[in-house]
Amino acid sequence: MHMKNGKRIFIGIIAVIAGVIFAVTLVHALFYSSAADLTVPHAAPVAISNADYPVTLSIPKLNIHAAVQQVGVTADGKMAVPTNFTDVGWYKYGTVPGQTGSAVIAGHVDDGLAIPAVFIDLDKLQPGDDIYIVTKENHVLHFVMTGSQAYDRNANTDQIFNEKDGKILRLITCTGDWLPLQRTHNQRLVVTAVLR
Repeated sequence: MHMKNGKRIFIGIIAVIAGVIFAVTLVHALFYSSAADLTVPHAAPVAISNADYPVTLSIPKLNIHAAVQQVGVTADGKMAVPTNFTDVGWYKYGTVPGQTGSAVIAGHVDDGLAIPAVFIDLDKLQPGDDIYIVTKENHVLHFVMTGSQAYDRNANTDQIFNEKDGKILRLITCTGDWLPLQRTHNQRLVVTAVLR
């Protein structure tokens, strides 16, 4: 009888420990903040109206076919991020993809539990790789990757958001070291592509 009670208590303790570990892990995942969250260089963004907004982003080499969310600016002046780990987020106050300027799209690298997210393999793109955006008017925009660069998460972002020398697409995700207190990585990978 005592053996059965002892076994039940042991199983109960294990269940409580497992529940605590699950709860801590879930909180970490829900409050994970990453993807782009770069400081937006202009203080008073104005939305572009009547534009041909992006709807999907496809990168055949990486088997990516993602829905595009429209994201804005957070309270602390950073680019907002997608609300899930499968979609990407287009900075709606900046350049529309296909227009002159640098259109910025961000995606998560993982979900905070190290489960891969949409841009987990973004660092594998090489110059010449194809990127496609389908717009709300069903236009297909074909971009070609030209290069990539890692930036400190607090770096000046004028060149990323405000380049006007061509029809440019910038894809952003996290890279570098994990910062536990900030719940993000210390660098951002920025892939650049140009409209073909």
